[in-house]
Order: sequence, then C-alpha cells, then structure tokens
Amino acid sequence: MATSVKLDDELKSRIQHLAEARHRSSHWIMREAIRDYVEREEKRESFKRDALGAWDAYQENGLHLTLEEADAWLEKLESGEDVELPKCHV
Repeated sequence: MATSVKLDDELKSRIQHLAEARHRSSHWIMREAIRDYVEREEKRESFKRDALGAWDAYQENGLHLTLEEADAWLEKLESGEDVELPKCHV
C-alpha cells in the first residue's frame, strides 16, 4: 500500500544523510522509523490499559501488595531466586 507523507526540506535532508551513512534507502529509514514508533506506542497503550485495569480491580476488591512486600519480592528476583509473587491482600 502506497502512502504519501509530506516532509519539510530539513527533515528530508536529515533522512537522506542518515540513509547514505547506513547504506540504506530513505524509504527503508522511514519505514523503520514508523514501525519502531508504532510498536513503541502500541506497548505504551497496552501498559496504560493494564494499569487502568489494575486500578479498576483494586477499586472493586481492594487487593494489593505493600511497597515493602513488592520490594522484598523484587530483591529476591534480582538476586536470582525463583520466588512466586506474594499473595495480594486487603
């Protein structure tokens, strides 16, 4: 699918210089940039949805971990221990 994007001369020049330095086409540079942007923004949206879902669940049931409990669990994981996530509580 062909799509056109209007770019100012400065950005076009920057893309061209980068393409030359990487021995790639300007088209390849732009496709990669758009792909990377879309993947990053999709992950950001997914994180946001997960956070809002967790907040909604907390509002409904009050289940949570304290900061100290979460930190202790993360420290064990960081040190290489294979530990389960602590049980949430009210």
